[in-house]
Formats: sequence, structure tokens, C-alpha cells
Amino acid sequence: MDLSEFLRETQSAVKAQMRDGALYEELVFCGIVMEHMSDIGMTFEPVECHFEGKVGNANLRLSGYSISEESDQLDLFVSLYANAEEPTAIPDAETKTAVEQCLRFLTLCAEGKMAPKLDPSSDVRSLAETLQAIYDDLEQIRVYVITDRVAKSKSFKTRDIGGKAVRLEVMDIQRLHRHWSEGKPRDELIVDFKLVCGGPLPCVYVPGESDYDYALTAIPAEALRLLDEQFGARLLEANVRSFLSVKGKGVNAGIQNTLRTAPERFMAYNNGIVIVADKMELDKAGGEGSTGILWLKGLQIVNGGQTTASIYFTKKKFPETDLSRVRVPAKIIVMRDDDSAKEEALVSDISRYANSQNAVRQSDLSANKPFHVEIEKLSRSVFCPDGVGQWFYERAAGSYNTLLTREGTTPARLKALKEAIPTSRRITKTDLAKYITAWDKKPDIVSLGSQKNFDRFMAGLTPADGEEAPLPTVAEYKAMIAKAKIYRDAQKLLRPMFQAFQANVVAYTVSLLSEKLGHRIDLERVWNKQAASPELLAQIAVWAKEVNEVLHASAGGKMVSEWAKRPECKDAVMGASYSVATTNIPEVK
Repeated sequence: MDLSEFLRETQSAVKAQMRDGALYEELVFCGIVMEHMSDIGMTFEPVECHFEGKVGNANLRLSGYSISEESDQLDLFVSLYANAEEPTAIPDAETKTAVEQCLRFLTLCAEGKMAPKLDPSSDVRSLAETLQAIYDDLEQIRVYVITDRVAKSKSFKTRDIGGKAVRLEVMDIQRLHRHWSEGKPRDELIVDFKLVCGGPLPCVYVPGESDYDYALTAIPAEALRLLDEQFGARLLEANVRSFLSVKGKGVNAGIQNTLRTAPERFMAYNNGIVIVADKMELDKAGGEGSTGILWLKGLQIVNGGQTTASIYFTKKKFPETDLSRVRVPAKIIVMRDDDSAKEEALVSDISRYANSQNAVRQSDLSANKPFHVEIEKLSRSVFCPDGVGQWFYERAAGSYNTLLTREGTTPARLKALKEAIPTSRRITKTDLAKYITAWDKKPDIVSLGSQKNFDRFMAGLTPADGEEAPLPTVAEYKAMIAKAKIYRDAQKLLRPMFQAFQANVVAYTVSLLSEKLGHRIDLERVWNKQAASPELLAQIAVWAKEVNEVLHASAGGKMVSEWAKRPECKDAVMGASYSVATTNIPEVK
């Protein structure tokens, strides 16, 4: 699928959500992109939060935000949507303007000047107050411009806002295409060691006999700092976690201390980093003609993201830190296999065995678990009641688009494939975990975000004796898809009904539905109809309004998205009084 086709597919997805009741195309597009960035680990759990206006003479603009659980990392998103039907260039001046408008918003929040000018009941007011409260403790801030056009520049020079380094990046349709269609977000990263190190990087090169080659080397810390400054989160897009803070006495604090007080000991103390790359060019290094790495394409850090980010932030926070004597041991693995599923499995295993500093993302390591393998098999063998359509369980990232590329070899075959398995029936591992957890009446866990929810979901699949859970049957698979369909239909229905915190309202409403009627709902009927009935959706809409009122009332001024994560919120919402369900719902036995 080329860029033009991908753009049209994306716009079709936006229009489909518009038909389902969404209010603004720009917000739909922004939500799709933010959710994707969260799925691949580029950001945390994003929240749509639209604001556009003036404070004094300053134009301000914001489309969404994402805050780490420790409240030490912040991502802000600003959307520039043009409803482009063909790849169209966007001038750097336009993206820079959007960046400036978002930075002004951030500055006013940090200074405490934004919140007093906003409606006390608005979600933007809650965000402004939160940003003011956490700003001094933020370790990382990023601003992303999201656009359906093609940007010449994918990043801009880091800015200083109130003593904080703010990284500026662009997620345009071209970059999104690389992520989605190829399943390899790292393709755009090319590192020339002549530029960052002054010459080829000396190494020991070991050609492999199977699906990879590798090289052993030591990378100058200053080179890693420059790479982190240039590429930021993109260095970790195949990684299994984001940068964790250096607070306390953990590993990252130890790295910082070594860099500042004993830089010459860093090589001895540090375990090093593990890098995967798609291609590597070798050359002669040094006067003795030893082997050196000239450049790497598709560079990604799968172990050592903490080390790399700690180097960057230590130098940023303590400019006097001398990195000239610091070398970081590195193992570089060059992939040979073009099969994205096999490659993901290998990267997953590398991450599993190489990472020892902090817990890895469970969803990235679970693709090959028997449960997920079996769900994938069922999705490829079980047909919808029409005998033609199927759901697609995306066990491996990018596998849906790989299917379209490999089997849609002619326009007619591609069209038939998309009709049989449309994107609306594509479901990821974290999607499925969210739907099932909400149906299990755990909306507070769902509200923790996709990764933490997935952690709990996978833990629940493993019995106390450590044995693998029984594999799902065809009937259980159909019931899972029915729950997914109810959740998705509720999501489409409720999105235009609430200005903010729709994700929390949906999770709590589905949990309430399961609590009130779940034991009586005929999931087989939902599977057979491939939809929730209008009567069931009408009941969901009634309860959603009541749930939204309880969520806000019980929050007591706290940001609803944060309050929703707490067990006390679950107790308050699930324990409240609600109207009696109507008696005409066909799914209710």
C-alpha cells in the first residue's frame, strides 16, 4: 500500500467515525493518531482535549495531552488537519506556528496564568491546573504536531520553556504510513557515525548464520546524547518501555551519579545497550585498518533506553557533566528477515532476555503466548454469520497491513479482502484486554491505560500454579468478539455525547451494563447480528449520562481521567443508584 492509498484509507476511517456520530473530523483524525502512538509506545495514555483561542494577544492551540503515571513526563499534541485526499506538502512555517501556539499554552499553564481564564468545569481548566502543579517536577516534555499532510521537517530544535527542555516533533501522514503499513517505525532513522563520532565506530563484527548478524562496540556517550537529542522517542519506538524518571535511588539515579562523579568508571559499571538495525555499512576504522561501523539504518534501542535517556537528561540538567571520558558498551544486532511477524518475535525475545533494569511492556512480550496465538488462529478460521466476513486479531504489530499487501495482489483481490476484513474488524491485543476487563467490571483497571490494563489481564490468565490457562474455544472466541462489538458500538454512540473523558465514561458504562444485565445478555445474538441492538444502545446512552454525572460529582474537583483510575472511584460509580433498565432489549434473556 503506497502513501496515496494509505492516506485515502485513513480518511475513510475518519469519515466512518463521522458517520458514527463524531463531531469534528480533525478530532477524529487526531484521536486515531494519538491512539496509534500509544499502542507502539511512543507516548502514554493520550486524552483528547481540544482548545483553540486567545489569551491577551497570544493565539493558543491544543488537541490532546498525555501524562506519565509518575507525572514526570508530558506530551502535548496539536493537530493540523486538511482533509487531504492526496499527499500534500505542509509548509514548515505552518507547523512551526502550531508549535508556537502550543508552547504558549504550556507557558501560561506553567506560570499559573491559564487556569483562572478558563471555565472551572472544563477539562482544559483541569489540565491547566494539573500542568501548573507538576511542571517543576517534569523530566521530559514533548510537543507533537499531528497532520494528514507531508511535512518536510519531522522535528525542530529543542526549546527551553521555564527551564525545561521541550522537544518538538511532527507526526505527519508519511511518518504514520511508515509506522502502520510497514510495521517498522524505525525505518526513518539513519545514523552516520562519521557525523556523530568523527569517523567509523570501531567494532568486532560477527556474521551470523541464521536471521541476524551482530557487532560489539563502545559508543561515546556524547554520540548517544546527540542521537537522543535529534531523534528523542523515535530511538525507542521498538523498545518495550519509555524513559523512567531518575527520582529516588533506582537504576537511573545510579547512572546519573556515575556520570557526574566517576565518568571513567561508567564502562565498568554499566551493562551497556542493545541495538537492532535493519542495515549496517562497514568500513575501515583507525590507522591499523580495523573494522568499523560507517552507518546504521533503522537504528533502535531495545535495551538501554534508560541509559541513553539518563545520559541526555544528566547533561541537560547538569551541563558541567563531562561526557568525553564516557563510553557505553553496545551490542548491535542487524536483522536479516523481512517477515515483520518473525522480526517482532525476535525483538520481543531480545527485549525479554536483555532487559534487567526495569519491567518491560507486557504487551510487547506476549505476542507469542499460546492464548494470543490461538486467538489469531481462530480469527483466521472463524467466519462471521454471513460466511464471508472475518475479524482480524493483530497479534503482531503491522500484521493486518502485511495481510493486505501479501494477499491483495490485484485491485479486485484487495477490494474483496477489505470488504471481508475491514479495518473496523481489526482488533489488537490491548484492545481485546480492554473490552474483556471492562466486561469483567473493572473500569478502574481499564482507566489505568492500555499497557497497565494489559499487564493485569495477562496476570489474570495465568493460574496460581504458573501453568498456562486453557486455550479459548470457538464459542469463547465468539463471546469475546461480542463483548468487543458492544464496547465499540457504545464508544461510537457516546463519543459525541460528552465533551471530555469519553474513554472513562465508556469503560464505566460498559462495566455498569455488565453488572446490571451481563448475566442475562445473549452474546451469541450479538455475534450473529454483529451489532448491538438500537434498544440496547438506547439503554447504554441513558446509563452513560448518569455515569458521567457520578464520575464528575465523586471526583471532587480532581481530573476525572485520574480519579477514574482509583478503586474508590469504581466503588462510588458502581455503587451509585441508576434508573431501571427498559424491558424491550432483545439481547436480554
